[in-house]
Amino acid sequence: MAEHDLVFAGTYTKPIKFGTGKILEGRGKGIYAFRWDSGLGILSLTCINEGIVNPSYLAIDRKSRFLYAVNELKEFEGMASGSLSAFEIIDEEGHLRFLNKYPTKGTDPCYVALDGREEHAIVANFMSGNVAIFSVQRDGGLGRMTDFVQHEGSSINSQRQSGPHAHSAVFDPSGKFLLIPDLGIDKMVVYKFDVVKGSIVLCKDKTIQVTAGSGPRYVEFHPSGAYAYLINELSSTVVVLKVQSEGQWLTPIQTISTLPPEFKGGSTCAHLQIDPRGRYLYASNRGHDSISIFAIDSSTGRLEHAGWVPSGGQTPRHFCIDPKGEYLLTANQDSNNIVVFRIDHQSGKLEPTGHEVSIPTPVCIKFA
Repeated sequence: MAEHDLVFAGTYTKPIKFGTGKILEGRGKGIYAFRWDSGLGILSLTCINEGIVNPSYLAIDRKSRFLYAVNELKEFEGMASGSLSAFEIIDEEGHLRFLNKYPTKGTDPCYVALDGREEHAIVANFMSGNVAIFSVQRDGGLGRMTDFVQHEGSSINSQRQSGPHAHSAVFDPSGKFLLIPDLGIDKMVVYKFDVVKGSIVLCKDKTIQVTAGSGPRYVEFHPSGAYAYLINELSSTVVVLKVQSEGQWLTPIQTISTLPPEFKGGSTCAHLQIDPRGRYLYASNRGHDSISIFAIDSSTGRLEHAGWVPSGGQTPRHFCIDPKGEYLLTANQDSNNIVVFRIDHQSGKLEPTGHEVSIPTPVCIKFA
């Protein structure tokens, strides 16, 4: 299989009730696989791996042998839980062979990540606000749960923040620390990660408290390792964090809106990503239905608005930059399409290529 020639997309396949109270009729059939033409920027559907329930977030190992998907559910095998599924990628068309599945012991799992050694899979259970860690076997299958941590607390938004809502799980560049943005308690909780045991210990001194009502969702480190960027779903902002010494590990230095100043409607953020060159940051707005473009100051890490581009559909839930940094693919959840943009390396601007594919309720895009 040639490098980076497969793209996988997770979808909602069953009705799901979000924290907002909105019920979405998931119409997807499972995990979709596409051939990616990096020269032309074109996706071509190769297969649909059907029967996988609500695979709303995916993780793929570095050698593109295995794929892991959370099954975003409120009930699994009679318990209040979602599940985590493991698959082997068996051919160049993206067909998957099911390996095994475990309950995550938390409801609505929304994110899965592999540690640096790819020996553990970390799951963020959104609705119940907890984190589960599983061992990964040599054959790619899941082993026993090695740790489980429950968050506690709430914040000022009574509808969205009545309890904890762990939203993602991101390792720092060293792999020693695990960052869990929690929308419900307005904290990015930081843990020390034991790579051997697959366990975590809370680092109170490194945990970041954001402005009340912000709703932190996801964090990403700059390629230089000198800065990190935290996106807040509810306040539609990005917090710039400077990486300090271990005693003062992450220090907020800027908060900037993802929305144009003239916009007055309702909107929430979903995802952010930095281009491989480290010059531009992109963030998605659901409501404004756009991708925000920020220029990154190479000397300070601070952000400056560089424009907005319509996402080409409704509710840009997730997006992904191709490994060469030439294109950005946006999954528009409520208009059932993935839209391809070309990245201008001089300005960071996004130019619609005119190419898109129809796919029911897409919620995650991952390159293999």
